[in-house]
Amino acid sequence: MTAKTPPRGLFVANESPSGSPTSSMTSTKSYIRDWISRTPSLLRRFSAPSRKAAAQPTAVPSPTVNPTQQSLAMLEIAEPNNVKIVSRAKAAWVISILTGVTFVGNMSTGLVTISLPTIARDLGLAPHLLLWPASVFPLASACCLVVAGAVADFIGNRNINLMGCFLLSIFTTAAGVADNGIRFILFRAFQGVALSLCLPTTISILTNNFIAGRQRNVGFACVGLSQPLGFSFGLILGGVVVDTYLTWRFAFYFTAGLMGLLFLVSIWLLPQDTPREKFTWPRFIREIDWIGACLISAALGITSYVLAVITGNMAKAKNAENIAMLCIAGTSAISFGFWMHFREKSGRIALIPNSLWRKRAFTTICLLVFLTYAVLNGVEYFLSLFFQEVQLLSALDAAIRFFPEVVVGILLNLFTGLFVHKINANRLITVSAALTCVAPLIMALIDPAWNFWVAAFWAALLCPFSVDVIFTVANLIITDAFSEGTQALAGAVFSTVAQFGHSVGLMVMAVTSNRVTAKSSIENKESPEAIMEGYRVVFWLCFGMQLLACFVSVWGLRGVGKVGLKRE
Repeated sequence: MTAKTPPRGLFVANESPSGSPTSSMTSTKSYIRDWISRTPSLLRRFSAPSRKAAAQPTAVPSPTVNPTQQSLAMLEIAEPNNVKIVSRAKAAWVISILTGVTFVGNMSTGLVTISLPTIARDLGLAPHLLLWPASVFPLASACCLVVAGAVADFIGNRNINLMGCFLLSIFTTAAGVADNGIRFILFRAFQGVALSLCLPTTISILTNNFIAGRQRNVGFACVGLSQPLGFSFGLILGGVVVDTYLTWRFAFYFTAGLMGLLFLVSIWLLPQDTPREKFTWPRFIREIDWIGACLISAALGITSYVLAVITGNMAKAKNAENIAMLCIAGTSAISFGFWMHFREKSGRIALIPNSLWRKRAFTTICLLVFLTYAVLNGVEYFLSLFFQEVQLLSALDAAIRFFPEVVVGILLNLFTGLFVHKINANRLITVSAALTCVAPLIMALIDPAWNFWVAAFWAALLCPFSVDVIFTVANLIITDAFSEGTQALAGAVFSTVAQFGHSVGLMVMAVTSNRVTAKSSIENKESPEAIMEGYRVVFWLCFGMQLLACFVSVWGLRGVGKVGLKRE
């Protein structure tokens, strides 16, 4: 019986011409050795997925496993499968674009802050609407952040981010051409909605396109830097143009032009989203938790609206319509908590799982974001008013005095991004929070007659320490707490807490300042001395809130070590 010829192509037989048994045995041994040596490469060849297969969407998890609970065992999750390590040049371009969008988006806030008296006079803005151009922007943004994040996770971050850039350019231009106060406020609200499309998608694009480590840390730090830097640049730009023939309208046109340029550049340079299942309206309606998104958006939006209404006049808090709206907001918030519980128990992915709030580090970092953003905006806002209303400086002179804050913000964010993975997060946050405590304390004790370099300089210098460090650390912790498919929602959670802190902080401080000034023993309530009494109490309030942030960080972040470490 002749030996069976092995399959062609697997090996080359060493057959003897004579066809003897010895030759046949030698051939068989050679075949076995060759087969064993080739087996690993053959297994790799047949087990490696084809490109076509790799492009297919991943299978849906088994319904017996709760996908929310899988990602909540710890505050660290496995690195997303779709993360791409990009080149340094590409990384620099992507980070620059995302930073630029956030920078320009916040420029208009600084511009409105410094130019508000002139804008109100030019547009004939009624006194009871005076704070609305500044308040409506974060209010509208906070309402839409969660919905925008959920939709971006379904449709794609790139598309939503581009849409936000385009709309920001359009509505910033519209605000510049507004011919009355109501239209200006309306366009500012639309600007807030447009920015809500950019903020969560920026965080998600960074998370999904940079592997955990220095590149991602630097990306978060640069985006964090762009917020106060954009606000400060807006202050300076407004101070420069508001007292010249260019007027505040030119500043809005300039801001819109920058955003339009970023939109065009983003079309070519923003990375493509990972492949998703084909879009269908039934899936869009079914897979997004619209009930949860609407409940939390209604709670935050209505609360922010009522806070904005009563900021100018605390007596309005007793109005029946405001009490009713606060009741609706409270009911929506409670209903959201029950709805999240139902989603978790039924094995569905919850927007913000209730189990997350039982994680001490996550809850602490959200509380710190709320407090530090409230303090930062309060100190910046009333420091600007101190320069103009108490020291009677021009808008340009007031804006120049924020330059130390800009320099510190740049250096501190770069330091945090480069070294956050080498320093324990709890120590970094606690030290920065303690340094920021000094800023409102200085302003609470200041004599308005003192030279800028004696006190106000140090307040401006120390003001951004806490928030600049917290931005990077908080985003690293919050994005790790969410699954890989909900990174835009993670960015929305951070931005929502920050915006809500801004709204609540500004309302509490404005009401406090007005009431203290109204009860001042000084007869002329509009004099710098009477106004300063209200501002001084506000700075004491900011000091107390920042001191609370220090204690919260010491207690809540104990045991939290280094974050932003590179994952192999």
